Amino acid sequence: MSDSSGPRTSLQLRIEGHTLPGRSCGVGPDFPGAHDIHVAVQRRDRPAELLDLQPGDAPSASWTLPCKVTPSGEISGPYIQNRLGGRFVYLSWVDRMPDPQPPKLFRRAKIMLSGVPADVLADALRRGALVGRLPLTDPKGNPLCARVVPPLIEWSAADPSE
Repeated sequence: MSDSSGPRTSLQLRIEGHTLPGRSCGVGPDFPGAHDIHVAVQRRDRPAELLDLQPGDAPSASWTLPCKVTPSGEISGPYIQNRLGGRFVYLSWVDRMPDPQPPKLFRRAKIMLSGVPADVLADALRRGALVGRLPLTDPKGNPLCARVVPPLIEWSAADPSE
C-alpha cells in the first residue's frame, strides 16, 4: 500500500517454522550430540545475540523481524546478514547448557532472501509483511541446516496483523 509519501520502505519479515526436530540430536562422527535443542534468529554480526529461543519440540516456531527495503529491493535490518553470496537470515540451533553457561551453537540454517520472487516482495511491500514458511527438520530428522531456498521455503505476502 502506498500513501502520499510514496511506496512503503519498511516491512515485517515473518519466519514461520513447522515440523521441528525435537529436543535431542544424536552423536555423529565429529559431533557429541545435543540434548536441549532450541532454535532462534541470530542478530547480524552478533552470534551470541539470539532472538526468541524456541524449543526444538515445539509444534511450530515463528519470529517477526523489522526490515527496510531499498528501491532496488534489497532487504536490510538488524537480523539480516549480508555476506558474500547475498542477504540472508540465520536460524541458529543451540544446545542450552546448564546455567550459567551460554547456549552452545551447533548448527545454522541460512534463509536466503535472494529466493524471494520479485512479485511476492512487491506485494509484501504493498501489504506490509513478507512471510517465509519452512520445515525445520532435515531429511535425516535433524535440525535443518545449510542454504534454504525455494521450494524448501515458501514465500508469500501478508498483512502485518495476519
